[in-house]
Amino acid sequence: MGPPRAQPKVVLNSPSMANKRERHDTILEIIGARVVSSQEDLRKLLLQRGWDVTQATLSRDLRELRLARVPTPEGARYAITDGSIEESRAALDTLLPQLFLRLDGVSEMLVLRTVPGGAQPIAAALDGEGWSDILGTVGGDDTILIICRSVAARDRVMRRLRAMAGEP
Repeated sequence: MGPPRAQPKVVLNSPSMANKRERHDTILEIIGARVVSSQEDLRKLLLQRGWDVTQATLSRDLRELRLARVPTPEGARYAITDGSIEESRAALDTLLPQLFLRLDGVSEMLVLRTVPGGAQPIAAALDGEGWSDILGTVGGDDTILIICRSVAARDRVMRRLRAMAGEP
């Protein structure tokens, strides 16, 4: 046995932690001030402000900040998605009428069709709602499979989603 190894010190206020916080603040400021539709656009905007980051670092930052690309009528853009029930409800209320195409069901399952790129944000918003009638969702690019607890639950979810989407 050799001499005991020194344990590394964890310094929370290290320059790298401060830089990360400042970089995160800059990212949030950019996203809040303008439409940013790709990581490359964001990387270039960060570079203009003195932050030369790799794509891997930027991806990690976006994940940590809970930023995601969401479709809008003007095209996809980065937005804050913190997953809270209030925000998921607002997101579902806002997204569903814009992205919804049709809804059909069989047994305990529903298939919701969206415009291309619309399924993931709607599936995430539905999951964030925590509806007791829904066991889970699987979202692709333009299709969401919604598994309900029963046929009666499927009917309730179908009525609720159609009403939110502005469908008869």
